[in-house]
Amino acid sequence: MHHAAATELKPVFRDFDLLDERPVSIQLLRRFAPLEGLKRDNLAALAKKITLQSLPAGRLLFKEGDTDGRTIWLVSGRVEIQENGRPLATVAGGSPEAARALCPANPRRASARALEAIEFLSIESDLLDVALTWDQTGTYEVAELQQHFDVQSDDDWMTILLKTKSFHRIPPANLQAIFQRLERVPYKAGETVIRQGQDGDYFYVIISGKCLVTRETPLNRTGLKLAELGVADTFGEEALLAGVKRNATVSMLTDGVLMRLGQEDFRELMTEPLLQRVNFERAQEIIKNGGQWLDVRMPREFETLAVAGSINIPLYFIRLKLAALDRDLPYVVVCDTGLRSSAAAFILAERGFDAYVLKGGLSHTPQALRRSA
Repeated sequence: MHHAAATELKPVFRDFDLLDERPVSIQLLRRFAPLEGLKRDNLAALAKKITLQSLPAGRLLFKEGDTDGRTIWLVSGRVEIQENGRPLATVAGGSPEAARALCPANPRRASARALEAIEFLSIESDLLDVALTWDQTGTYEVAELQQHFDVQSDDDWMTILLKTKSFHRIPPANLQAIFQRLERVPYKAGETVIRQGQDGDYFYVIISGKCLVTRETPLNRTGLKLAELGVADTFGEEALLAGVKRNATVSMLTDGVLMRLGQEDFRELMTEPLLQRVNFERAQEIIKNGGQWLDVRMPREFETLAVAGSINIPLYFIRLKLAALDRDLPYVVVCDTGLRSSAAAFILAERGFDAYVLKGGLSHTPQALRRSA
């Protein structure tokens, strides 16, 4: 058997064009775990999200270490599972082994190479997880959710909402309640969604269209452009979590649709599952093990008194400075009372950062404070 060098193989989800993608039947899906246990209506809805794809011999289906975030089942043909370049096993379509997803860990713990032309099923793992959650938590199923949202069949709202990392760590009961309470609101181009200086009332997720974020300053009353937001982006959480006025204006650049969740529902159902609160002793352990203090107060507050070794990014700048933060580092976020740090930590957590909030803020842990200069 000829084994091509790993460097010559191209993983299918990077730069290789699939031969084709075909729809799948419920009967086919029932051959695979855990799909065989889904209710028929839910499986039918999920079938629209799963594609049957082909791959020629010699190509990598996925590579060890990949974080493609997809669940894959082998339908026909044979694949060789490799670890560190060494063959571990061969899986054939239709075998008992093929009924289970191939190397489901993320990142992948092994590679899979097509020994001959293969067919396989593929779906986003997060989408599968939520479908399983809905199926197992009772009566509020996918079709009912679509009816509740009053969306058209071509609105892929499920996938869009799953792109927001805020929903990935929500417990099943909370997730179900969130989808029941979300409100779908259409907007026209030019309409203002939230205005700087107003009280916070809703958390928003963009389902379609684009939004413009602007901030008024004493020198620029027309508004300084901060960002453009698109599908799956979120906004509005800072005012809800920190109990402050809106710090920017968000208006529609195009016609669009937003999902919104009221303040109390947001705090009850989304905030607490995402926030990891720690006392000062636990925070010190995180820092000792390679973490970083992140102070989100204003620069003048930080200059007066701060935790030794901390960095300062004010809350209203946190979205603009995400690229400057290291996604491999855990961050302990601090402010004076814990309100602004909760808002900042939520923003970090919903974008995949490992963020912790110092309970009570710096005012409750005077032993943490040192002159920052």
